Amino acid sequence: MKNAPSYFKAKFSAIGCCIFFMAFFALPNLAAAQTRGKVEVVKDPLIDTLMARRASLNKNNLTGEETASGYRVQIFFGSSRQAAYSAQAKFNQDYPELKTYIIYNEPNFKVRAGDFRTRLEAEKLQKEIAGMFTSLFIIPEKINIPKTDTTND
Repeated sequence: MKNAPSYFKAKFSAIGCCIFFMAFFALPNLAAAQTRGKVEVVKDPLIDTLMARRASLNKNNLTGEETASGYRVQIFFGSSRQAAYSAQAKFNQDYPELKTYIIYNEPNFKVRAGDFRTRLEAEKLQKEIAGMFTSLFIIPEKINIPKTDTTND
C-alpha cells in the first residue's frame, strides 16, 4: 500500500507536465496562427506587356486583317500536294481577284477559295466553277474581311 500513493503521485505529475507544456508552448503558437498577414506578389513587368500584346492579337490576326464568320468554297481535297497546288493554280488563273488557301491536315490537303460573308455569295461561285472541279463544298469558317474602297470614283 505504500506504493499506491506514489503511483498516483507520479501519474499526476506526468499529466501536470503535459498541461504545463501545452499552456506555455502549444497555446501561444495556436494563437499566433490566427493573425492575418500580407501577401506580396512579385512579377516580371514583361508579363503586363505580353498580356497587352495578346489582347491586341486577339483583335487582329497576325497579318493585320480583320476576321469574321463567313464561308469559303472548297475546290480540292486529297493527299497529293502537287494536285493541290495545281488546283490552286487552275483556280487562280480564272479568278485572280479571289484569294485561295491551302490547308494541310495530315494526310490530306484542302484548297479553299474566297472570303464570302453570305452563303449565297459562296453558292454563286460554286455554280460558276461546277464544271472545273469535281467535288465542291461550302465551308463555314473564319474569313478575312475584304478591305472596302473608300475613294469616290
